[in-house]
Amino acid sequence: MHRVGSAGNTSNSVRARKEKRLTYVLTDANDTKHCAGVNSLALRKSSAPDNCSYLFTGSRDGRLKRWEVSENSATCSATFESHVDWVNDAVLVGENTLVSCSSDTTVKTWDCFSDGTCTGTFRQHTDYVTCLASAERNGNIVASGGLGGEVFIWDLEGALAPLTKSNEGDDDCSNGINGSFPVTSLRTISSSNSISSHTNQPQGYVPVVAKGHKESVYALAMNDSGTLLVSGGTEKAVRVWDSRTGSKTMKLRGHTDNVRALLLDSTGRFCLSGSSDSMIRLWDLGQQRCVHSYAVHMDSVWALASTPSFSHVYSGGRDLSLYLTDLATRESILLCTREHPIQKLALHDDGIWVATTDSSVHRWPIEDHNPQQVFQRGGSFLAGNLSFSRARASLEGSTPVPVYREPTLTVKGIPGIVQHEILNNRRHVLTKDNGGSVKLWEITKGVVIQDYGQVSFEKKKEELFEMVSIPAWFTVDSRLGSLSVHLDTPQCFSAEMYAIDLNITEKAEDDKINLARETLKGLLAHWLAKKKVKYGSQPLANGEVTSGRDRDRDRDRDRDISGRSITHSRVEVDAVNGENDCVVYPPFEFSTTSPPSVITEGSQGGQWRRKITELDGVEDEEFPWWVLDCVLHNRLPPRENTKCSFYLQPYEGSALQILTQGKLSAPRILRIHKVVNYVVEKMVVEKPLDSLINDAGGQLPLPFVGDGSFKSMGLKPWQKLKPSVLNPEMSLATVRTYIWKKPEDLVLNYRVVPGR
Repeated sequence: MHRVGSAGNTSNSVRARKEKRLTYVLTDANDTKHCAGVNSLALRKSSAPDNCSYLFTGSRDGRLKRWEVSENSATCSATFESHVDWVNDAVLVGENTLVSCSSDTTVKTWDCFSDGTCTGTFRQHTDYVTCLASAERNGNIVASGGLGGEVFIWDLEGALAPLTKSNEGDDDCSNGINGSFPVTSLRTISSSNSISSHTNQPQGYVPVVAKGHKESVYALAMNDSGTLLVSGGTEKAVRVWDSRTGSKTMKLRGHTDNVRALLLDSTGRFCLSGSSDSMIRLWDLGQQRCVHSYAVHMDSVWALASTPSFSHVYSGGRDLSLYLTDLATRESILLCTREHPIQKLALHDDGIWVATTDSSVHRWPIEDHNPQQVFQRGGSFLAGNLSFSRARASLEGSTPVPVYREPTLTVKGIPGIVQHEILNNRRHVLTKDNGGSVKLWEITKGVVIQDYGQVSFEKKKEELFEMVSIPAWFTVDSRLGSLSVHLDTPQCFSAEMYAIDLNITEKAEDDKINLARETLKGLLAHWLAKKKVKYGSQPLANGEVTSGRDRDRDRDRDRDISGRSITHSRVEVDAVNGENDCVVYPPFEFSTTSPPSVITEGSQGGQWRRKITELDGVEDEEFPWWVLDCVLHNRLPPRENTKCSFYLQPYEGSALQILTQGKLSAPRILRIHKVVNYVVEKMVVEKPLDSLINDAGGQLPLPFVGDGSFKSMGLKPWQKLKPSVLNPEMSLATVRTYIWKKPEDLVLNYRVVPGR
């Protein structure tokens, strides 16, 4: 788990403000399944006659899902999407509230039986939120802990109460972006356990703070009534709190590594802890001491689940194994072992749900009413009380055999992307998932255009290499198990292509297409359509949509540095600023059956995430200004490095005249055949074409990158290149990147070749 750096206060900083990013997350065909490891499980048994239960899963793909579970099947009935990073934990509270926490530093509440409605967002944490705890008989209390060492205790009734009238402008909870909180003060619990008033946030509900952790918190647990809270983390100790006031009551030491899992019995007297030291410890909080230690695992213990009577504990962790241990007799037995570390456990009637770092979730059989029956099958062992006990037993050859070989039910996920490579054309990304499949994605449409199956990623990357040079207008990562494409201004607007290269027949062949602009139009096409319906934008005769601002009047034309214009076709004109068409061209049409999700941040609130088909046309203030400026008003920010400077000289030894006396400038995407046309046109001005051809013996000029006229430009002998005839379809940028390969301005030489 990677730490998030604090944003800090930059109000007095002299650095330029970094503009807010827009990210879109691509999904494969099946969006009903997780595509990354599952971090959390929560179960709700149904009282309906059909005996259907509900399983809630939270994943590293940033989403939660609700599954309708029967004896032999599990069906996804809802996806909860608003977190912008890993979902680390989730708990059910009250009758219909699901609470989740994430590495995006937020805690969110959901209507668990809705289609995915987020009812509140709490932004109190300053770092990853790693764990939650709730009270079985108190549906109003939830605790959250995170890497910042913060532990907050939330009163959900107060936190989700409507805002006062003065704060109504900040209430966007209804659309799932931000929660609404009533006004109160923060009670800060100091190290001396005294409560002091703290009002660093003048408006909004602020939770009770259990203050005392100096390092990260990884585990929380609460008793049934919600009066007692225990926490653990990298301090290797278990802390006990009064959750009503946030005061610390005791600190229990004994583990030698991070505390990763905690359980409290219903009364709050006994506590179980699992640690990265591979030990499970049973604590008597009344006596304030450890009463038993269990050396069951070979590696870190990450998950615990106990029987209702707290007589037996199920445990799993980094050693890929699930064990059952009798807390009284210390007898342990290996139930099953799989290929992935176990992260979460949840008991369900005669089965136990197991979540791992894989995207699938499995249900394994257990003897819920009489766990002791499992030990009668044989193969059990006595858990030692020292951490090296299990390692010694393994060396002696007494490795246990698992009781169960296969789960009774599997909720399947899909393989997550673990490797990616942006190809040179800057439209395609090659990926490899943890199932070994290699796929080719088209970023501007958000779809897989080729599934190569299980082939060598490196060899396929070599096969797909193209000698083209296009600016890096986006970045990608696969942290969520799928491709996340990041657009940052102004860099994202640096890439352009000709309409003919994109097979856009609706435009002239030489029209320049800005890839980021058209991608944004495609992403927000549904939003623009909804906006048009809501606000009644009037289309013009050419299909454009009017806006409240004036359109830019003039197009920028490409000129050389000396002030002389190169005669160009329309492609060299920056046509983007002069047009405000809302047409989405085929290379930029995103799927509506498996639409991508947008992650971004506007002028109010924090980051949010939503499917592009779920945008309703009113989110203006939730988008960065530069996105709105581009999509609504057709304005692009000033861009750098869109031009390529070069010298144009006759090849050394040829009799052709010098056409220009200085450095020229043209768009990076200008094709070499355009330069040839320019040379021919300039020659015709000086000398009739028929005379030129006769003098050259039936020859026409060809461009070279080479060593002509180097002396006049002051280049040293070692800087000379072997002359290379250029492909007329190459762009100036491609020539500079792959042939010229030097920081100095490009030098193009022209000469005539017989027979051309």
